Amino acid sequence: QVQLVESGGGLVQAGGSLRLSCAASGRTFSSYNMGWFRQAPGKEREFVAAISWSGGSPYYADSVKGRFTISRDNAENTVYLQMNALKPEDTAVYYCAAATRPLSPLSSSPYHYSDWGQGTQVTVSS
Repeated sequence: QVQLVESGGGLVQAGGSLRLSCAASGRTFSSYNMGWFRQAPGKEREFVAAISWSGGSPYYADSVKGRFTISRDNAENTVYLQMNALKPEDTAVYYCAAATRPLSPLSSSPYHYSDWGQGTQVTVSS
């Protein structure tokens, strides 16, 4: 099991940028695929981005492609989400998640992620 703590959320105007961080505990962070999800009020949790254990193969939801970038620093046990050109519809609580079960695929499904952070609020004003 790994503990995840997100930070970096806040209030930003449309067109602005934010960088979310997710700090992970434990010595095996570099073994886990990682993902970012978000949940807006009254909506289901949705996939945002994922990255493999090695930092390769990043992929994104169509709604954020070209605006968001996922990255990780295994030496710092941290995964990042750089969000540019933010839109009001990006407003949500953002969660990072770790796929810690053996042989977990790199996935956009929340069911493949076993450990979740508490979330950080991102609000984009128009």
